[in-house]
Amino acid sequence: MVTPDTRVVSTAENDPSLSLYHLLDPEVLANPYPLFRRLRIEDPVHWDPFIHAWVVTRYADVVTVLHKFLAYKPAPPAALTKMGLSTLDPIAKVMMKQMLFMDPPAHTRLRKLAAQVFNPDRMERLRRHIKDIVASLLDKVESKGRMDVIADLAEPLPATVTAELLGLPVSDIRQLKEWSADFAERLGNFHQNPDGVQRVLRSLRAMTEYFEAAVREITEHPREGLIHSFLTAEIDGDRLTMEEVVANSIITMVGGQETTTNLIGNGLLALLRNPEVLQDLRDNLSLIHSAVEELLRYEAPSQYTTRAAPDDFEIGGKTIGKGQATIAVMAAANRDPERFAEPDRIDIRRTDNRHLAFGWAAHFCFGAPLARIEGQAAFEALLSRLPDLALEPRPLAWRHNLGLRGLVALPVSFKSETTNPGCPVAELAPCS
Repeated sequence: MVTPDTRVVSTAENDPSLSLYHLLDPEVLANPYPLFRRLRIEDPVHWDPFIHAWVVTRYADVVTVLHKFLAYKPAPPAALTKMGLSTLDPIAKVMMKQMLFMDPPAHTRLRKLAAQVFNPDRMERLRRHIKDIVASLLDKVESKGRMDVIADLAEPLPATVTAELLGLPVSDIRQLKEWSADFAERLGNFHQNPDGVQRVLRSLRAMTEYFEAAVREITEHPREGLIHSFLTAEIDGDRLTMEEVVANSIITMVGGQETTTNLIGNGLLALLRNPEVLQDLRDNLSLIHSAVEELLRYEAPSQYTTRAAPDDFEIGGKTIGKGQATIAVMAAANRDPERFAEPDRIDIRRTDNRHLAFGWAAHFCFGAPLARIEGQAAFEALLSRLPDLALEPRPLAWRHNLGLRGLVALPVSFKSETTNPGCPVAELAPCS
């Protein structure tokens, strides 16, 4: 006899409306949480035949996957050639040397080096400098009464900080950002856009040449930064190769920019859509630390990540086969009512907030302390310096990046003593 619960699960297992492929729909990407909620309720460990992967959405199950499953590795060049995808070889070769796609002991070796640069004590010493960068960026727009938060703050802030940490010229941040956005689309999407692949390949070639030149220059003329740390560090007499230094400099640059840009842009949008919360935070800036944690939970800058089952693994009543791709949806887990009270409400006073925005266990984001400080500095300055902050009356557009979900632009207006009252707030161009 089939019980009603069994019939529901059986239907859900074969329901195409539950596929993550729907994130390709701009309306779903703009608000993916109803889809995530359906997955969590109807089939929390869901086989998605459209993307050929398991999709896990409950908090406890996502933690299990992040803790116990292996890094999902890109197909090696030989396999790509066999599938007729040899054009992807350069991307695969770089990704295979990045710590994001490694397991211990190789991952541990690289992680230790990066953690030395991103340790919390060093990040705290950077806090004043980061506040100065934020202040200088807002100085450029404060008198205008309007700004694009993405172009004017959320992109240049992490781009500047990441370049400095790597030991790269800040004058190069515009080019580094363009490359970062291209490579991030490869990391954040489970589908392959032929036009996008060609763009990523061009960016990857240019990035590789750029970082190889930077490595040679820093070798000859040492200066502080993560690239220098990668070059000089030894673990049990082992040193990194040029390819490893370049590959992990690239992934650090991308990770350091994309997630922080999304934190600032998506987080501010959430506050603007909840004006009572925004006003509460403006009145109580001492809550900025807990507010940033809540915005990370509410709008995770990195929505999901992919892992591989180490063996046949039972989870949520399903058996995931050894090696099968498993997508852990952190954004869904962060709104699991079994873990967070009233998860669809922003609570900047939430105390029990062990969200998964930065992952879990071995692959927990080593740049998390820096992203937190940048987010805190950005929100504190925006709310303390820009009165009457409001969204511009125009449609919002989201980038074509399903995993690293962020806004193309976030135009806002605010009160300024020098704002021309005759200038229409719907226009970003200066008034004549």
